[in-house]
Amino acid sequence: MSDIETTTVCEDGYACTSQVGDFDLQIDATDETGPNPNAALVATYASCFIPAFRVGGSQRGEDDLGELQIDASADLDDEDDLASIAFDLHVEADLDDDTAAEIVERAEGICHVHSALKEELLADVTVHSDAF
Repeated sequence: MSDIETTTVCEDGYACTSQVGDFDLQIDATDETGPNPNAALVATYASCFIPAFRVGGSQRGEDDLGELQIDASADLDDEDDLASIAFDLHVEADLDDDTAAEIVERAEGICHVHSALKEELLADVTVHSDAF
């Protein structure tokens, strides 16, 4: 048996519903009933990177990072494929640049989505500390 199993159904058109564990995830290539696959991937990447940043912070002795928020942006190429991803990571804690960079590096090693993407799609992360 696989570690992850999903079922995706598309009855008509371009909207799909994926059963992921106990959750239904609606993805729509036309953005009508849910996010498109590229947007869903960028959101999933950010949703993986935030907890990885928390773990990286804890490993660095920064246990109280407070609220974290990623404003993600992505560019598409002429074929509507993802060409680049960038994260503006807002951190409630006041981190100096060296500490932030070290935590980002640790998070990149922890985040499973980061590890799964091809190198040119790895997010360019900018940290904004003392943000809230």
